[in-house]
Amino acid sequence: MLDVARAAGVGVATVDRVINRRAAVRPQTAQRVLEAAEQLGFRRLGLIRSRVVQDSRPRRLGFLLQSRRTPFYRSFAAGLAAAARQGEPPVECLIEHLDDLTPRHVAARLGRMAQQVDAVALVAADHPTINQAIEAVVAQHQLPVFACVSDLTTQALAGYVGVDNRKMGRMAAWLLSRLCPAASKVALLLGSHRYLCQEQCEISFRSYLREAAPQVHVLETLVSLEDPQLAQNAALELLHQHPDLAGIYVAGGGIEGVIDALRDTPQPQLVTVCHDLTDITRQALLDGSVTAVLSHPLPAMARALCDAMQLALESRSSPQRWQTLVPFELFTAANV
Repeated sequence: MLDVARAAGVGVATVDRVINRRAAVRPQTAQRVLEAAEQLGFRRLGLIRSRVVQDSRPRRLGFLLQSRRTPFYRSFAAGLAAAARQGEPPVECLIEHLDDLTPRHVAARLGRMAQQVDAVALVAADHPTINQAIEAVVAQHQLPVFACVSDLTTQALAGYVGVDNRKMGRMAAWLLSRLCPAASKVALLLGSHRYLCQEQCEISFRSYLREAAPQVHVLETLVSLEDPQLAQNAALELLHQHPDLAGIYVAGGGIEGVIDALRDTPQPQLVTVCHDLTDITRQALLDGSVTAVLSHPLPAMARALCDAMQLALESRSSPQRWQTLVPFELFTAANV
């Protein structure tokens, strides 16, 4: 290694980094190391050549998102593709949408994607099967795995990129406590408690109202399983059982179904807060079906996620947890 380093005009540590990928090395420097190794007949020449070839191709980032039928994930995918193209240097991205969200299927798709990319990010429920799959991927492929939108509890994660869901839940409570009558009844609808983002929103929503507006009564949480039809049925039953309902907070998937229910059973005084500005929620703001939207800033979140994945790849010799929180956005009919 010392002979190769002298011939290439670099330090021994640089040769070591090329061979063992302990840290990033400039392509030009790696090429000099390769040429020196070839001239000297270095016994690890084949390994150096394979490292240089691997590092010379664009990095490929993989993303496992949820159903393409959901407007949020279509927009997020477009943002990720744009962020990958605009990066410095640009990277390739592999985006896969999952319709089957069972833990076993998500785990299987993660394992297959890990064989095709240098780093991967996924949106998933916090389930032991999925966490175990992440740990296996990290151990076997030595690649960073990120959670996005909703965090996960496995220690094998390289990081999380998303919004501060505690603040988002408290903002929803703040809005309802000020827009609803002083002593009123409000409802909360989630997709699933398995998503930590939704669980955090529920906890902070209830916590804020308990602290700052104890006169507001929060009904038992309803779960839609991220399905618009189930969400619509739940909302219709809710409106039927509680004609005095003053507000609804939809902290998970299925908002399309809730909006349909609100249009079928109009209640002009009902305050509705939901997540994420899409064509559907934008129109609901304009026609009054929805009062306010708390939204992930998708372009900024996509850029932050691609940047974090690149940083993790460049810092594999000193792994750390990369957590990036992007500020969420607030939309009403006045600013869409």
